[in-house]
Amino acid sequence: MISVENLKVEFGVKPLFNGANFVVNDRDRIALVGKNGAGKSTLLKILCGQQQPTGGTVAIPSDTTVGYLPQVMKLADETTVVEETRKAFADTTRLKAKIDRMERELAERTDYESDEYMALVERFTQEHERYLMLGGENYEAEIERTLLGLGFLRTDFDRPTSEFSGGWRMRIELAKLLLRRPDVLLLDEPTNHLDIESIQWLEQFLATSASAVVLVSHDRAFINNVTNRTLEISCGQIVDYKVKYSEYVVLRKERREQQLRAYENQQKEIADMQAFINRFRYQATKAVQVQQKIKQLEKIVPIEIDEVDNSKLRLKFPPCLRSGDYPIIAEDVKKVYPRSVKCEVTSENSPENESNLTSRSTLHTSQEHLVFENATFTLKRGEKVAFVGKNGEGKTTLVKCIMGEIPFEGSLKIGHNVQIGYFAQNQSQLLDESLTVFQTIDYVARGDIRLRINDILGAFMFGGEESDKRVKVLSGGERSRLAMIRLLLEPVNLLILDEPTNHLDMQSKDVLKEAIRAFDGTAIIVSHDREFLDGLVTKVYEFGGGRVREHLGGIYDFLRRKNIDSLNQLGEKSPSATQQPTIITQQPPSITPKNDYADQKEQQRKLKKAEKAVKSCEEKIAQMEAQLKEMDAILMQPEHAADMKLINEYAEIMRNLEAENDRWMTLSEELEALQQ
Repeated sequence: MISVENLKVEFGVKPLFNGANFVVNDRDRIALVGKNGAGKSTLLKILCGQQQPTGGTVAIPSDTTVGYLPQVMKLADETTVVEETRKAFADTTRLKAKIDRMERELAERTDYESDEYMALVERFTQEHERYLMLGGENYEAEIERTLLGLGFLRTDFDRPTSEFSGGWRMRIELAKLLLRRPDVLLLDEPTNHLDIESIQWLEQFLATSASAVVLVSHDRAFINNVTNRTLEISCGQIVDYKVKYSEYVVLRKERREQQLRAYENQQKEIADMQAFINRFRYQATKAVQVQQKIKQLEKIVPIEIDEVDNSKLRLKFPPCLRSGDYPIIAEDVKKVYPRSVKCEVTSENSPENESNLTSRSTLHTSQEHLVFENATFTLKRGEKVAFVGKNGEGKTTLVKCIMGEIPFEGSLKIGHNVQIGYFAQNQSQLLDESLTVFQTIDYVARGDIRLRINDILGAFMFGGEESDKRVKVLSGGERSRLAMIRLLLEPVNLLILDEPTNHLDMQSKDVLKEAIRAFDGTAIIVSHDREFLDGLVTKVYEFGGGRVREHLGGIYDFLRRKNIDSLNQLGEKSPSATQQPTIITQQPPSITPKNDYADQKEQQRKLKKAEKAVKSCEEKIAQMEAQLKEMDAILMQPEHAADMKLINEYAEIMRNLEAENDRWMTLSEELEALQQ
């Protein structure tokens, strides 16, 4: 689909790429990897035509469509969420208008036997089939399904896009891109603004998509689940590994060891030649051999190797006073935000008024927006926990309550001798812009760690001349990384990190993860990065629908339960727009036992009936999922890729599966209520 030959890109003295060759095939799932600054984003821009290479060719067939999601883009603010998303189907709506015009012409004409009429019928048939293949009959349903999957609520659809943060508007752009269904998807850090459930939805979407995918991501779990091929940008070359990311890491280690051995052998050979030249340079009897050695030396092409791997660098938080046994005790914490609602009041003049005029006035009434309530939990010293949930459900809000930055209802006690280290999403804005990167860290480093400042900066991509940059010229991502380093060097015993990995590459995340793992204090981590949380936290607090639920175990234990309980609800809103969220408590509600024997029998009958209904529903879901898996294998074969009958059958099963999942959720909730 895309062929790249002898690609060369130059920005300075040293080329970014030189002689790069690779091909993007149909249905490829490619992870584009390399250290920061290697040229990953540049390569994506070249593939989509936004940037021209210095040399080489990028060949894309004329009928191949390419969709590109950059890390940063200009976003529109003049429409609602659903109107902006509907722009993805601009070609479909234009095609529909064309079909309607031809249909009217067919109805008006009477020359049924003429060649022109038959040609019009043929064109109409072709365009109508194309319209159906583009999903013209159900694109509104696709818009709804995609927006819900990316975390929007149905009540958000008619809200102006200007009311949303930059991260949410990026989700709108991602939705538009996915709905266009281009032949090749180029995604640059698509998970930066997504929560865990939305990332999983995107994984499933890409897994069933017919598009080829080339993506850049620092989320290990995401690229491992989505990709089956890895392109590494290293030393100005592109190395193609025909394996997924986890296997690439092993192969890359072996390749680097081979590079090192070849490099060492070459250096020894060069040293031997140079020693021979220096020893016999002025001896006439050796003049011919010396000249041969000089020529051989000039012909040697130096072997380049990757930069030294600093992933084994270990950081440790400086010692701090021991905190009390319970750093945080929360009881019935509640947070409500006031919300102003505009409404119009209409009044009519009295009948005596001949003009009978109608007057309208606008009133602003105040309503309360409940973020969460009855949040009750206790953190023990040394525990490391995760706050997870969809954006806007109150994770950062609760953190701000703990920090004392905003008022709240209920009791929230901070334990004895607790020293809090807080990394907020806007932490980078608090840095002193007049200092250099090195000075910023040098001012907080203490003891032996001062001797390793350059190593630490290198591990977080501030090596060499980068450490002499002033903070004021750093990008937002660079400032976030610098703020993270500074926090790692401060003596604290309660660590609160709000989305700490958004601007870190994999190596930097490894360094941070090991530092937190070795941290002997308490840690709260707000994150959507499953790989980062895996093996780090022992308890997960889930935010959603006004609740704060506690789940024992690691992040993958939590996700396994979610695959059963609620990932099927991704398209559903947790509470209705008018319904008050359910109150959370640590213990299940007390149950009054039934003393009457007849009531007990009736209860058991209902329970068995509910269990049977849930089991039957699960069997239907398993059967439909097996059908879809078989059809996936068939549709991946080229001869069946355009089989409309098969595609329509596949879509029908998908709709039935979605309905059955919703039914399963309802039945499961009824069963749970009966069991309690």
